[in-house]
Amino acid sequence: MKLVEDNAELDCEVIGNPIPEVQWWFIEGEERNETGTQLFDGAREDRIHINATYINHATSTLILNNLTLNDTGVYECRASNDPDRNDLRTPPKVKWIRSQANVIVFEHAAITTSPEVNGQNQTSATLSCNLTNPTFPVKGHYWTNNGKIIDKSETNSDELYIEHEIKKVDYHSAGLYACVFLTEPQVNATIEVKVPPHVVAYKRSENANEKDKAVLTCMSQGYPLPTDWTWYKLKDDESVETAIVNGSDVKYEMKNTPNKTMLYVKDLDINSDMGMYQCQGTNQMGSHSDKIQLRVRSQLAALWPFLGIVAEVIILIAIIFIYEKRRKPDEINDDDDSGSAPLKSNAATNHKDKNVRQRNSN
Repeated sequence: MKLVEDNAELDCEVIGNPIPEVQWWFIEGEERNETGTQLFDGAREDRIHINATYINHATSTLILNNLTLNDTGVYECRASNDPDRNDLRTPPKVKWIRSQANVIVFEHAAITTSPEVNGQNQTSATLSCNLTNPTFPVKGHYWTNNGKIIDKSETNSDELYIEHEIKKVDYHSAGLYACVFLTEPQVNATIEVKVPPHVVAYKRSENANEKDKAVLTCMSQGYPLPTDWTWYKLKDDESVETAIVNGSDVKYEMKNTPNKTMLYVKDLDINSDMGMYQCQGTNQMGSHSDKIQLRVRSQLAALWPFLGIVAEVIILIAIIFIYEKRRKPDEINDDDDSGSAPLKSNAATNHKDKNVRQRNSN
């Protein structure tokens, strides 16, 4: 069971030796008066596609795209490996074996949704869906936000009117909401919650060296995403100086996606490129912007640490040299004083020895 404009897929697998051929047929009418129409790839205005493989056994898939009410009916998979199976003049020795599947196409059940939420003038909202003329009884329902089921929204109720409350409408809650009714087949409707974009700089400041390239990045959140991005170079008082147009100058290059923009500033100049930049995203609900500070370092900036170390070494050597020079005279005087005493004592000893010898000789 499918809805109008849905797709349907039927699979058929056949085993035999030799490997059988598989055909697809559309059967109309009652059993005694039924008529069959063989289906080929590209039939029904190219809405029918057939994929078949014949490796070890036969497999075939019938794909029906963009279904209409006229596609309702019986589809038959036929298989045969008789050599004369397609010769209309010779009755086949082995009859075609068949397997059937029913495809039933229904009109979409009508779902009335409300309201259209505009974040510019709404701080909260209550979404509602009203299901009319369902094909089968409703066995439950739930809500989704951007394709994900909302917590605590699933129920087994058979109600045809359901609501979902959004307490605060902002870029966090914006997006595509859908109410889903569990019937046969499952039906749903979508409600858009739109707000102006929320633009945030990826980094508040960016540092780069002179003559190098800097990359400034901004991101956007919310729904819908920006359809237009603009960059500005701000003056010292942070008023807008001029808009940067992509491709107008070899210095600037912009790369944009719906949720991100990047500005490349090439061949940086410390005098003209350093400063504040502003990125602005715009969608159908409005605009929002953020700022990034670009700091450009001189090409000699890398030398300052080395020069600082050299200066420290020179100062240290000078201090040691001055200290050594000032303490040298004091140390020399101390050495002279300490060396004279032993000489005097030795002389006195020699004098005594001389007197002793003289007395002995007498």
